[in-house]
Amino acid sequence: MDRYLNQTRFLTAVDCIIFGFDGEELKLLLIHRGFEPEKDKWSLMGGFVQSNESLDEAANRVLKQLTGLKGVYMEQLNAFGHPERDAVERTISVAYFALIDIHQYEKQLSDHYHPEWISLKKIPKLIFDHKEMVTMAKARLRYKAALHPILFELLPEKFTLPQLLSLYESVYEKQFDKRNFSRKVLSAGLLVKQKDKEKLSSKKGAFYFKLDKRKYKTNFHQILNFIPIT
Repeated sequence: MDRYLNQTRFLTAVDCIIFGFDGEELKLLLIHRGFEPEKDKWSLMGGFVQSNESLDEAANRVLKQLTGLKGVYMEQLNAFGHPERDAVERTISVAYFALIDIHQYEKQLSDHYHPEWISLKKIPKLIFDHKEMVTMAKARLRYKAALHPILFELLPEKFTLPQLLSLYESVYEKQFDKRNFSRKVLSAGLLVKQKDKEKLSSKKGAFYFKLDKRKYKTNFHQILNFIPIT
């Protein structure tokens, strides 16, 4: 049997939701769609799955083609298949979300499709159901941040406590008590204090820290001590 009888064929696509942190706030990587329908309007990075590739392979290919990014943390989010989500043809899209440190990948980012980092506070109107995808990705990010050190993917290898606080405030969209947050972070015992300081933000400077990956693997539950409760 070459085909299933009496079945309708659908197109399959992938869309990539790329979150980045610039040291101050969380941002979303967007492009202007290059073809109709909705040409030139704000869009996530997306494309169709080819017959010879898996969903993961398609997501990585699309991301590299449209942004030049490769080797970044990325995981599957959800499938979106409303019959009328695409006005041209029935298309089911599988969404992925990725987390990167903007400064680490800024040289790798291609300007061929003119991708732009947009603050999550100023996201423009997006095509199709891309807004729904972003909303779901934000919720998943908050959930996973309470169980895994996923947010550290958004930070450089060395970071300060103020940077970590800014990241958590951006993700959870609320302010936290600085002293209480720092106390909980340090009491978790998952960070290694460095000898050098970041002195651009203030004269006194703030010490750099690193995530102790070995200790995290054996005491990952300690991260629950400083995850904000929402």
